[in-house]
Amino acid sequence: MKIDYLQALKQTKNATGAWILHGQEPLLEQNLLDAFRKEWHSAQIERQRYDIQNMSDWKTVFNALNSLSLFAQQLAVEVHGNIKPDASTLKLLKDYLQYNESNLLVIVLPKQDSSALKGQFFQLVDANGTVVSLTAHYPQDRQRILEVEAKKLNITLQPDAWTWLLEHHEHNLLAAKNSLIRVSDTFPDLTQMGQEQLYECLHDQSRYTTYDLSDQLIAGHLAQSVKIYQYLISTGEPLSLMLWVIAKEMRLLMQLFEQPQNAMQLGIWKNKISNYQRAVRRFTPQQFLQFPSLLLRIDSAIKGISQENPAHLILQSITLLCGKTLFNT
Repeated sequence: MKIDYLQALKQTKNATGAWILHGQEPLLEQNLLDAFRKEWHSAQIERQRYDIQNMSDWKTVFNALNSLSLFAQQLAVEVHGNIKPDASTLKLLKDYLQYNESNLLVIVLPKQDSSALKGQFFQLVDANGTVVSLTAHYPQDRQRILEVEAKKLNITLQPDAWTWLLEHHEHNLLAAKNSLIRVSDTFPDLTQMGQEQLYECLHDQSRYTTYDLSDQLIAGHLAQSVKIYQYLISTGEPLSLMLWVIAKEMRLLMQLFEQPQNAMQLGIWKNKISNYQRAVRRFTPQQFLQFPSLLLRIDSAIKGISQENPAHLILQSITLLCGKTLFNT
């Protein structure tokens, strides 16, 4: 069955079978995985994680699911990657879904296109397990998700504050959550926040957010982008979050290049369309082809799979997005 993020949060207790979590929202992915892990810990369920690098890794996953340790009666397996099972491993998945009633398989994937969602792998889990889309396409969806985060902080926002927060952070739920934390810390004696408190807190000129980095990248302002990047590094902003921001902008630019008439359908705000259109004109088709491989290198470096410096690679991607190069060739 297909469910959304908020429905999934209510069903993590006693979950079994196979779950697929797919999307590009780091806040939703992390929150849902944290909810699962909390349940596993409280129920003393053994947890194992596998990163899929090749097809043979799937066989290791199913071997683990079918062979419990001496000290565990139940097993939860997390699988991360973007390599889906082939025909032989789909058979192993079918066997698992049919005969293994106590263990849990959670598969975490990036955002999938419509053709992938129609594939045999997704259809199998949809029919026999749970598929969770980690997306929030509409403002009302993002507000419902953030209302849950605000409730954790014991604060509520007035309607004008919600409008301002959602417009300020556009689709970046993680940045919006961080802003809720910041405004809660700034005004510890207030439980109801208005636009005035948000504006006062979030427009401190001595602070930058990944939202500011995103704006400067699309504008092509290299010096300011590097300044914001250096600030984020110095304040301990996770490299994975900066990779997410850069990947989001690269994907939007590539999609807009291929579908120039569909800017709003791609999720670009109306008042930002001209900025993105100008940004697209900075690149040739050959330069767009560099984006995916660079993102993969950054991801591998952050995970420690490669020996490259992820901070240097992110700086290279910032330079590329601004239409510049670090070195003359």
